[in-house]
Amino acid sequence: MHRIYLELGPKKVFACSLDWPGWCRVDKSEELAIDRLTGYAPRYWVIAERAGLDFEPGEPMVVERVKGSSTTDFGAPDAEPAADSGPFDAATAARDVALLRAAWALFDECAAVTPEELRKGPRGGGRDRSKMVAHVTEAERSYARQLGVRYPPFKSQADREAMREELAAVLLAGGSGAWSSRYAARRIAWHVIDHLWEMEDRRSPS
Repeated sequence: MHRIYLELGPKKVFACSLDWPGWCRVDKSEELAIDRLTGYAPRYWVIAERAGLDFEPGEPMVVERVKGSSTTDFGAPDAEPAADSGPFDAATAARDVALLRAAWALFDECAAVTPEELRKGPRGGGRDRSKMVAHVTEAERSYARQLGVRYPPFKSQADREAMREELAAVLLAGGSGAWSSRYAARRIAWHVIDHLWEMEDRRSPS
């Protein structure tokens, strides 16, 4: 069984995996969101493989519904499910961190081989590569504060790596702040993976 929860915004719905951090997709209804989530299973398999994990999620089963917000409709998950506040063991924390590290590595590798100019959206929108990388990095620095990990704007790649190592250590220890460890791992991984997949899609010919 693949445990998922649904975040219900006024106009859109996120379907999110509880056990595979970062595997979240959004659409206009519960059914469409679940279909979109399962449709991305082959792409998430790449992340699980990099983390050294067998990826056989099974059929999705909705175990919780949470109220979303305008942020949900904007395209970002914004509500923490009750399931994330329950107890979890060191093995689960290590698994979450392994998947997050895999997402970081794949994003960086994709950025390294992606041209600066990316194909624009239907209305001419969308960040080019450098701006997308900067956006992901700065958002991660903001997310880290939800776990009590605070860094000034980075002056080097080493600064970013130091923050990521501290983040991983906090998540492994099961520490919490404004966000629980499980929710933090999912939300941080989602943002990295969402832009990884966007970069992959937009560097390809239309």
